[in-house]
Amino acid sequence: MVRNMALLAGSSHVGFVDALAAALGVVPAARVLDKFASGETRCAIGGSLRGKDVYIVQSFGAGTPPVLLFAGGKDGQNGGSGTGSGGGLKNDNGGYTVNDYFVELCIMISACKTGSAARVTAVLPLFPYSRQPDLKFSKKGAPLVGVTHREQGAGDGDGGAGAGEVGGTANRDYTFESLPATPGPNIPRSARLGADGVELPDRTGRVPAGQEPRNGEPAWWNRPVDGNGATPQATTQQHGSYTTHDYENPSLMMALQAQSGQKQWMAQSGSLMANLLVCAGADRVLTCDLHESSYQGFFDIPVDNLHAHPLLKRYIQHNIPNYRDAVIVSPDAGGAKRATAIADSLGLAFALIHKERRPPNITQSPKATMMLVGDVESRVCILIDDLVDTANTITRAAKLLKKEGAHQVIALLTHGVLSGDAIARINASPLDKVVVTNTVAQEKHQEECGKLEVLDVSGTFAEAIRRVHHGESVSVLFRDD
Repeated sequence: MVRNMALLAGSSHVGFVDALAAALGVVPAARVLDKFASGETRCAIGGSLRGKDVYIVQSFGAGTPPVLLFAGGKDGQNGGSGTGSGGGLKNDNGGYTVNDYFVELCIMISACKTGSAARVTAVLPLFPYSRQPDLKFSKKGAPLVGVTHREQGAGDGDGGAGAGEVGGTANRDYTFESLPATPGPNIPRSARLGADGVELPDRTGRVPAGQEPRNGEPAWWNRPVDGNGATPQATTQQHGSYTTHDYENPSLMMALQAQSGQKQWMAQSGSLMANLLVCAGADRVLTCDLHESSYQGFFDIPVDNLHAHPLLKRYIQHNIPNYRDAVIVSPDAGGAKRATAIADSLGLAFALIHKERRPPNITQSPKATMMLVGDVESRVCILIDDLVDTANTITRAAKLLKKEGAHQVIALLTHGVLSGDAIARINASPLDKVVVTNTVAQEKHQEECGKLEVLDVSGTFAEAIRRVHHGESVSVLFRDD
């Protein structure tokens, strides 16, 4: 039993906290988590934390199963995993996002510091926003933005039968080429548009095409405007054809193209998350397999980045027959270093899938072409990656490997976020098995996907917490021999 330690559970992954508590021989500290009717989060600590070493466990991911938040009832006040009798929160995950869990974490950290805790460590099996420390830019300097989900669904009909239709009935006939259910953030279409939807002139003073003034007619920017800032010539149809946040008219895409030398400013969310944790009062962060190892440099406090590859390596050795004839495959160039580390330690062959993006012409968006570098004929292929979200990459990689003659394709991944229609895409793909860890709750995913297998990483986190608490080195946890 570890003394002078307090283990606090967030509402995102209670089962993981129970496993940590059992391994450490402690009981999770009592706390009450609640939401007001306005959606604001409230946290209250049920016992004294004065002078204690506090560890707050909070995971993230769209795949987190439904959790009943504590609302001040008997079970919640005793630190149990049930809901209080006075709770009025709904029992579904639809209203709780990664941002909700992060704000809850910051409030819990602040509550512990207010309670005079000696040290507060944020234990984050999956660190949020870890994929956003770097931004991909095109040769013109603008961030690469994919086609919106609404555009992909255009033409599917008013009934919303297509997978890309927003607000329609989801199509359950998925294939592994299907698009994720939730699109990424896009640039507002209102940029460089006037009140009546007309493109504004750029800073060079050039007049937009088709807007040149005719003989005897004033330029459109010198025309009289009404009280709403629109020219009298603007019709109701013109006003109704524009929205604020969505691309609905592909003809406007060229109007939003960034000029050479310009850069559309976007937040570095990675460093922002680090600053928020430090400002909330965190003294240390304990996480696993950061998407970018450079992320640790954003913090002014110690960060212990544990690795799951020793666990994945042992799985290969004990669960894949004739594993010495298998091939370790990286689904993209970015994960090659991670995959080669496992391949070298096991003495296995290595293959790489290269994704090349080249536009057919200068006016069209780039299209990805996947190429295999290596021999996989009649061999077991083991895909290695740190995170699977929409499962687009691994399912396309599996299709390519099977096309090249692979006998079996197994995916080994640390974080199984599996958002959107990822489960349906995996079920329809040539993947034979998908192995993830429990850094994100997987109970619901396992019910829906028979190919999914989950490895328990709570033992690694429990040993890391014990060593940090006693001031011991955690480097032994990085050994995979």
